[in-house]
Amino acid sequence: MKVEAYLFLGCAGFFGGSDLIYWYFSHDPTGTTALALAVCLAFLTGFYVLCTGRRLPRRPEDNAQGEIYQATGEQGFFSPHSWWPLFVGLAAALTAVGMAIGWWLFLIGALCLLLSVVGFVFEYYRGHYAH
Repeated sequence: MKVEAYLFLGCAGFFGGSDLIYWYFSHDPTGTTALALAVCLAFLTGFYVLCTGRRLPRRPEDNAQGEIYQATGEQGFFSPHSWWPLFVGLAAALTAVGMAIGWWLFLIGALCLLLSVVGFVFEYYRGHYAH
């Protein structure tokens, strides 16, 4: 995972240099702040991946002498089908429309959003696909 960490840390360095040049030539606080937040986001992601990669065993793709067969097997769990992302998106849209129309619609949307997120998170804790 070092390659991914160095990629994000390199992006943070690039955004930092770009931020300094942008600030020097434009003196625009909005763009400078946006680039500074991009620096923070890239650094945070790179630091997390670097620290996580040190605690995990080496992956087969990190080995330069690795063979293809070493990476065979289960790669993770992927949902075969789920309706919950649709409900989360519709509830988020209802909440956003509620911010424009009125607080009563916002509260209804927020309640729908809360219920759909709970359903999405706990989808595989009951029913046919329970773990």
